[in-house]
This record gives sequence, structure tokens and C-alpha cells, in this order.
Amino acid sequence: MLQVTVSDQALRHDAEQRAAALQRMRLVATGLLALMLVIFVACSYLQRQAPWLAYPGAFAEAAMVGACADWFAVVALFRRPLGLPIPHTAILPRNKQRLADSLGAFIAGNFLAPGEITPRLERLDLARWIANWLKDEGNVGLVVDASQALLPPALELAGDQELRKLLRGLIRDGVDSIAAAPMAGRALAAIVERGYHEAIFDRAVDWLAAFLRENRQGIRQKAAERKLFGWIDSWAADGFTTGLVETLVAAHAPDHPWRLESAAFLGRMIGRLEHDPETYETWERIKSDVLDAALVDDYLAWLSDQAQARLKEELGAGSGVVTRALEHGLVAIGGWLETDERLREMINRWARDVVLGAVVPNRGEIGAFVTDVVARWDTATLVERLELHVGKDLQYIRINGTVVGGLVGLTLFTATKLLGV
Repeated sequence: MLQVTVSDQALRHDAEQRAAALQRMRLVATGLLALMLVIFVACSYLQRQAPWLAYPGAFAEAAMVGACADWFAVVALFRRPLGLPIPHTAILPRNKQRLADSLGAFIAGNFLAPGEITPRLERLDLARWIANWLKDEGNVGLVVDASQALLPPALELAGDQELRKLLRGLIRDGVDSIAAAPMAGRALAAIVERGYHEAIFDRAVDWLAAFLRENRQGIRQKAAERKLFGWIDSWAADGFTTGLVETLVAAHAPDHPWRLESAAFLGRMIGRLEHDPETYETWERIKSDVLDAALVDDYLAWLSDQAQARLKEELGAGSGVVTRALEHGLVAIGGWLETDERLREMINRWARDVVLGAVVPNRGEIGAFVTDVVARWDTATLVERLELHVGKDLQYIRINGTVVGGLVGLTLFTATKLLGV
């Protein structure tokens, strides 16, 4: 409601500005005509004392003729000049239906033609516009307020079973829409960037060394059971275990080959996850298999039940949790759209497909709608709206007619004087 009110106020303000500009240009054009009349009267009165005033008098006389002719032409478009029933005047009001038919056909045949609309849609970056729009806290607040007002009646209308299916589908589709390999690559890159992989490596080395120490006796016993060389087997097993533990302890050094090789391996893995098409397809197959598993399906059903119950509880309590969640979610969506080029392209492609699939095949109906709207306007509304949009520019015709008419009249008057006619 707030957004509609703001739009109405903007439209009224624009109409007021156009009306003021039209009035100013009318005064200028009419004032110029009045000036020509004053000059003509003055020159005619003083011409006997100053014969040269015949020339500006001729200019003013012809300028008045041009001004009156163009005033008549401009006024005749919208109404009858001076209210007189002169033929071929009030052109637009008398041809309102033909104008409506032509306007609807023009919009449908030109603006909504596939050849015109497709290049514009290719340049449309709806996703980036949404991301920029969501940066404004006021816009986020509008969406949150509208969502909170619509959620309770929507939940009641949907019913528990349908709502459960909807939430389950949203969760599943949300997970499925995320490319697994690039997401894993970004997560792994974040771990490496913050140095967490070093701590993980140290923990793994410590765990393996502790395992070998705790199981030294079992390793010695397994070696002795082989009875290849008697006591030598136990001795060799002890030595191997001790050497491996010492090597693992030494791996804590920052420049140890094992540590460097693990870091290099992680770098290669990040690159494959983010850029290798084969790895991308493999992870997508794994993700699809996981989502199709019965265990995951049961978990999604449980999760949707929990989300449904929590949502109803929070809406009933009015604790503000839903509001904050919606705000954070919208801001997160805006940031995601701004940084994820693949997601932006997917949304823009979807928007283009929707427009091409919905607008272009129905452009005839859209043109008919425009025709119907214009035809239903009363004559006064039609004249007012057209005059507000083009009337200011038409006043320049009157001004130009005054100047050009005066110059033509002066030229003809001078030519007659020079030729002695």
C-alpha cells in the first residue's frame, strides 16, 4: 500500500510539473504574438515620420499571421478553436477509437515483437538490479512487512499437509540448486585461507602418533605371529613403529615435506572443485544420489515438520524471530546475487524465458488491452493526457511559426521594394 501511494504521489507530481511547463510555454508563445501586435501597431502609427519602420512593421505583420495560423493548427489537434464548428478540427477527440486501435496495434507489433524485445532482454540484468535494490534497508523493510502480513493467512489457506510438502520441496530444491563442487571448493579455500588446514594437519599427525604409541604392543605381537625370523620380527616392528612416530612428530615443522605436500594437495583439490568440469559432474551425481536416498528423504520430511511447527509458533508469539530471519535472509540473498555470477545468469535466463514465454505469445491481447484502456477514456481525459505530454513541445511550433512567418514576410516585403512592385 505504501509503495502504491508513493507511486501515485510521483505521478501527480509529474503531471503538475508538466501542466506548469505547458502553461509557461503557452504564455511565452502568446506573449510573443502580443509583442508582434504592439510592434505592428507602433510601426504603422510612426511609419510616416520614419519610413524605415515599414520593414519591422512588415516583419511583425507576417509574424502575427504565422503565429495565428500555427495557433489554429495546434489547437485544432485537441479541440475546436474558439469553440467554432470548423471542419477538420478537434482531430484527436473525433478519432479517439482509431487512435486507440492504432496505438494498441503499434505497441503489439513493434515494442513487443520478438525481434525488438529479445535484444533488450539480453541486456537485462534483473538479478543485479534485485541485489542493488535489496541493499536499501527501506526496500528490505517493505518486503518483510508484506511477507509478515501475508504469511498467517497463507499458512491457513495452504493447510498442514500442503505446507509440509511445500517446505520439503523448498528445502530439497534449495539444496539441489547449489552446485556442490564449487561450494565445496569455496569452503575448502576458506579453510586454507584462514590457516585451519594447518591445525587439522597437526591434529591428524598427533592422532596417528598417539595411535601407534598406544598400539605398539599389538603391532609387535602381530609381527611375532608371522614367525619369520623369531625375535627379530618383534625388534623390527618396534623399530618401525618408533621411527614412524618420530617422523610424525617431526612433521610438525613448518617446512616438513609432508606438510608442504598436504598444502599443495589441497590447492590442487580446490582448483579441481572450482574449475574442472569432470569433477563438477561427479559431485553433482553424488549430490543427486544423496538427495534420492530414503534416509535423506525421511530427514527432509522431519526437517519440514520442524520448520512448519517453529514458523507457526513464532508467528503466533510475535517475538520478532521471523522478522529478523526474513531481514537477514533478504540481505544474504542480495549479497549472494551480487557475488555469484552463475546464480545471476540463471535468474536472468529464467526472467528472459518467462517474458518471452508469457509476453510475446500474448502480445495481441496486450495490444487489445491498450486499445480498450484508451477507448474507455473520456474525451476530456484523453485530450488532457495527450496535451500534457506533447503540448509543451507544440508551443514551440507557435513560436517558430511567429519567427519564420515574420522572416518570410520581411523577405517578401523587401523583395517587392527592391523590384519596385
